[in-house]
Amino acid sequence: MSKLLVKPRRESKTYHHLTSQDAGWEHLNFEAKVLDYGEQIKLNSREFEYCIVLLGGNFQVNAQGQSWETGNGRKDVFSGIGHAMYISRRTDFVLTSQQDGTDIAICRVKSDQDHPPQMKRPEEAAIEFRGGDNANRQINSLLEPGFDCHKIVCVEVYTPSGNWSSFPAHKHDERKLDEAGKLLEANLEEIYFYKIDKPQGYAIQQVYTDDRSLDEIVRVQNNEAVLIPKGYHPVVAGHGYNVYYLNFLAGSDQSLANTTDPDHEWIYGTWKGSDPRLPLVTAEMNG
Repeated sequence: MSKLLVKPRRESKTYHHLTSQDAGWEHLNFEAKVLDYGEQIKLNSREFEYCIVLLGGNFQVNAQGQSWETGNGRKDVFSGIGHAMYISRRTDFVLTSQQDGTDIAICRVKSDQDHPPQMKRPEEAAIEFRGGDNANRQINSLLEPGFDCHKIVCVEVYTPSGNWSSFPAHKHDERKLDEAGKLLEANLEEIYFYKIDKPQGYAIQQVYTDDRSLDEIVRVQNNEAVLIPKGYHPVVAGHGYNVYYLNFLAGSDQSLANTTDPDHEWIYGTWKGSDPRLPLVTAEMNG
């Protein structure tokens, strides 16, 4: 089995618990868990900033004398857009599940900065349709570049059945600036966390470098994750199955600056149309 593929824990409500040490990198720590109604997470964030994404259900968060409630949560990731709760370092917070089966994903990253806690709501998420033809997909920005945090970037991506995604393939594994000092590529670690709209569904992801010292093709099923330590990383949704993946990124910059695989850069601008199935989800579906 690929070292990049992370399978969920069986018989555990915390079905992912991945530390940066487990992954062999520096920044990203990842959890996914299901909470019963009224179940709480009580933590001090210590030297970490957090992003908590609602995959399904509803929750309330109390921190720094303030309270936030999702209210219009989604049944699952194919029933609306996600809420994202940002918590800064050195913050006591309590998350309370307001529904049985509340499903959440948690990213934490070491930080030496302070930023205000806040909830990004579905109706605030910018929606982008990227690519075209059978490489068309939907990107919802949760903690986008420029969000008031330190390092975390978080987006969720919907790829219709049979379509390509994260394509033409790109990488973000070395920091590059142009002569004027503009960032051309950031050095980022990334997690792809998958949900498939049918239990038997799957996606295929390749992770490869220019010199092919890393070149793996991974078959990914529901609730599995793929680690992207470096290299290009395109995805294909299995025919018949709509694919969702949640991306957490962190590294040198709070940015998505990347470099396209030069072999496939010619594909930009060649698309003839857009996929009529998009958008797969909207904020109006929430609640």
